[in-house]
Amino acid sequence: MKNLIAPHGSDSLKPLYIEDSSERNSLIKASENMPHLLLNSAAAANAVMLGAGYFTPLDGYMDKKNATSVSENMITSDGLFWPVPIINLSKNIDGINVGDEIALLDPNVEGNPVLAIQKVSAIEKLSSEEVESMADKIFGTTDKEHPGVANFLSLGNNLISGKIKVLNFSYFPKEFPGTFATAPEIREMLSKARWSTTVAFQTRNPMHRAHEELCKMALDRINADGVLIHMTLGKLKAGDIPGDIRNAAIAKMVEIYFPENTVIISGFGFDMLYAGPREALLHAVFRQNAGCTHLIVGRDHAGVGDYYGPFEAQEIFESDVVKNSLKLKIFSADHTAYSKKLNEVVMMRDVKDHSKEDFVLLSGTKVREMLSNGEELPQEFARKEVAEILMKYYQSL
Repeated sequence: MKNLIAPHGSDSLKPLYIEDSSERNSLIKASENMPHLLLNSAAAANAVMLGAGYFTPLDGYMDKKNATSVSENMITSDGLFWPVPIINLSKNIDGINVGDEIALLDPNVEGNPVLAIQKVSAIEKLSSEEVESMADKIFGTTDKEHPGVANFLSLGNNLISGKIKVLNFSYFPKEFPGTFATAPEIREMLSKARWSTTVAFQTRNPMHRAHEELCKMALDRINADGVLIHMTLGKLKAGDIPGDIRNAAIAKMVEIYFPENTVIISGFGFDMLYAGPREALLHAVFRQNAGCTHLIVGRDHAGVGDYYGPFEAQEIFESDVVKNSLKLKIFSADHTAYSKKLNEVVMMRDVKDHSKEDFVLLSGTKVREMLSNGEELPQEFARKEVAEILMKYYQSL
C-alpha cells in the first residue's frame, strides 16, 4: 500500500467526532441537562470540519490569544501554522459560564438538535474594533458589501473557546449521501484507489469544459494518480447553484469524459468564506489532511468581486511561514478557456499570441440567461450532457 502524505501538524488525523455509539448516545442524553447555545452557521460549520478531521490537529474553538495570533500572523500561540481563526463567536451567552459543559445546537437542522458538546475554557468579550480588525486581516477588507465580511461582522462579540466533542455531521450526510465524506474516509478512498499523488480541485460551481481540462492538465503535468473533485457543500451566496444539481452535473461529466479510476468526487461540510488568499491556504491545509499532495489554485481562488488581485491566492503560498509548514504543493493555474485558433482548451497565459476574441468566453450571467431560455451552450464551453442538467434546473426556477 502506498503511503499517503502526513496530516498537517500531526502524525495522525484527529477527528473530534465521537465514533463510539454508546458514548455518543450518553453524551446526547447528558446534553439535555446542560446549558444550550444555538450556534450560528459559521460556528456550526467549524464544528463539522473539526469533527470530520479536516481541521487536524485543532481540538476545539480558539481563544482570543490564538484567534488574534492566527488572524495577524497565521500561527497559533504555540507555533502551529493556521490561516483562519476557528472560532465560536456568539451574540448570546446567557446562562453560560467558564468551566461549563454546554450543548451546541445546530442552526441548520430543523428542531436544532445537539451538534457538539463544548467544555468552556474561556468567554472573552471582543470590542467591535477587535472583531473588525480580525475581519480586516482575514478578508483583506472591512467592506460590508463583501459577503464574507458582512457575515463575520454579524456573528457577535462573545468568543467562547474550548475543546469540543462532535456528535453528528449536521445536514450533510442526509442531504449529500455518497458525496459528503470525512478526512479519514477520503484517505481510505485514496488508499483503496492506490493513489499516492492526488491533486485536489476545489469547486462551488458546476464544472464546464475549462474546469474539466484544467483537472486533466494538472493530472498530466504533476503526473498524479488521480484528482479529488472536492465540493463545498455548505452555505453559499445567493445565486450559486444548489449542491445536488452541481453534484449531478459533475458526476455526469466524470462518468463520460474522464478515464476510469482517475477521479473521486466528494464534498465537505463548510460554508464559503470568500476570503481569497487566506481561504486558499485553509483549502490547502484541509486537503493535506484528506491525503492530497497538491491543490489546484486558480485565478482569484475563493475570491468574490474585485477584492483580491488575480494571483494573490497563489502568491501567498510563497511566504516563508507557508513554505515551512505545508507539505502539500499547489498547481498554479490561470483561467482556462477554449481557443478557437487551436481548437482546444488552453491556459490563457500559455498562449501569448491570443486576443480576447480568440477564446470562447461566457459570463456567469450570460450562461444563466441562456440556460433559463432553453438555449444550448456552445459545446466548446460546456459538455452537452452537463448543460442539459443545468438547463433543467434553471427552467424550473
